[in-house]
Amino acid sequence: MRLQVLGCSGGIGATARTTALLVDDDVLIDAGTGVFDLDIDVLSGIRHIFVTHSHLDHVLSIPLLMDSLFDRLATPLTVHAMPETIEAMSTHLFNWTIWPDFRQLPEPDQALLHFAPMRPGDVRTIGGRSMEMIEVRHSVPAAGFLVSGDSGGCFCFSGDTGPNENLWSVLNQRSRLDLLLVETAFSNDHQEIARAAGHYVPATLVDDLQRLHHDPRIAITHLKTGSEDRIMGELQALAPEREFHRLQAGDVFTL
Repeated sequence: MRLQVLGCSGGIGATARTTALLVDDDVLIDAGTGVFDLDIDVLSGIRHIFVTHSHLDHVLSIPLLMDSLFDRLATPLTVHAMPETIEAMSTHLFNWTIWPDFRQLPEPDQALLHFAPMRPGDVRTIGGRSMEMIEVRHSVPAAGFLVSGDSGGCFCFSGDTGPNENLWSVLNQRSRLDLLLVETAFSNDHQEIARAAGHYVPATLVDDLQRLHHDPRIAITHLKTGSEDRIMGELQALAPEREFHRLQAGDVFTL
């Protein structure tokens, strides 16, 4: 199983891309601006998108992707997400005002976009890969995903979340975890903002990592643009015994 980081930034900038992860060549987890760097042939191979939550930096490529692939799709593209996330995208995005509703195009009975509701605890198997949804705590209903490949490798992507018990409880019930991609959006001096917005800061993440029984490689995602070095420095100072990898667009992991 191959995991390619297309985008992982908590903001925009000259080289910053928002969250999008490509699993092998056909599955996206989130669809932020990182998708923009893929050429049309690679885009055409995407068949499934697993969405963590409804915020724009995680879904904004889906409408543009549908527009770009419309003449190339022989079968529908499926978006897997919580019902609340689907409702938000239906009401505020695919509403014929912000963007056409591709669930009705070219005809309602031949639509090229399909929404598949998924609830925490549900598992979808796509080409031998297992995608388990895990509820996390954010400012809107949100989830992370635990992804296992047929070769045995396993990674978890937290999505956007702040301190919570459920993520760690679910991971501790699983027999293996090779890689953890977990957000830390703000530095410690913005802890009140982070709490209100449903994000980690280094202090709260280090506290929660003590709950985890596994010892995976840890990659930090969703750092706010301009604060990356400060956040990574605070993490390392608080947990010098751990090795934290700053996730960047272009990173590739083989599991």
